[in-house]
Parts: sequence; structure tokens; C-alpha cells
Amino acid sequence: QGQEKLSCNSKKENGTHVVLCELGNPMKAGARITVDMELSVSGLEDMGDAITFHLQLRSKNSPSPSNASVMVTVPVEAQAEMQLRGNSLPAITVLPTSWHWVEGSQRPEDHGIKVEHVYELHNEGPGTVSGVTLSLAVPHLLGDRVLLYLLELGTEGGMNCSHHPALNPAQV
Repeated sequence: QGQEKLSCNSKKENGTHVVLCELGNPMKAGARITVDMELSVSGLEDMGDAITFHLQLRSKNSPSPSNASVMVTVPVEAQAEMQLRGNSLPAITVLPTSWHWVEGSQRPEDHGIKVEHVYELHNEGPGTVSGVTLSLAVPHLLGDRVLLYLLELGTEGGMNCSHHPALNPAQV
């Protein structure tokens, strides 16, 4: 009839994690109870797409091999919000009218004004992520003319990066 909070204890038993909850002591014969449990389980990144709980009702008063036992399988769904932030340094670039492309030059300034594009990929959680692929399409040509000369590509934070085929073709 009333609602009570259960007293539960976690322990390891036979190599598995066991949560024991005391439902009532003493319990009257023929009593019916309903239990709603909320479990918080961490470290599920490598569990696959489901986790199975083995639930069993045991009585201290009358041990019996026929104690009710059920298996409950719950799907595991990872949730993580990814956020991409980008910036260009400088934010605005204007080529002087006197500037022109110097064919075959190895000097970076002969290929344009340096603009650095910085992108940050943030995991806002709550879950962790792995195997994320970020593809950036950089317009480096305008017709048959060079729009942006892609000089280098770098990463931080243990990421792998595959280089664009048009990256530094003149080896500046």
C-alpha cells in the first residue's frame, strides 16, 4: 500500500556483480509486493547492443531450489551529442590588388595570404565515443584556378588524419 525505499547492497558473487535488496522482514503469508528498480550501470561501451540481468527471488526462511528466476534483456543505446566548432584566423582576408601568383615558387607568401582554419570536435556526452569520422570538404579550386592553396593538415588529441590529395602539390 505504501511506498518505501529499499535498502540494497552490491557485492561480487561467483565472479558476477550481485545486488541484494531486502524486501521485507517479516513478510506476511500471501503478501504481494511490486518493486520498481532503477539501475545505473557504467562501462557499457563494449557490451554490444544488449545487457542481460538475472533476477531471482530468494527467501531466507524457506530455501528452495525452485526459487523464481527470470532473465531480463535490456537494449543498450549509446547517447552522445557531438559538436563541431570552427574558426578562421584571420576571420577576414583580402588580397591586395598588387599581389599575384608566382608560378613555381617555394615561398608560402607567393601562394597567397596565410589563413588557418581550426576545427574542434567536442563530445558533449553523456556517453563516450570512438570511431568518429569527420570529413571536411575544402574548396581549393575555382574552375581551373587555385582558390585556396592547401599547405598542411594537422591534428591534436590522438586522432588519425588522411590527407587531401591536393595538399601542398608544389611542396612549398
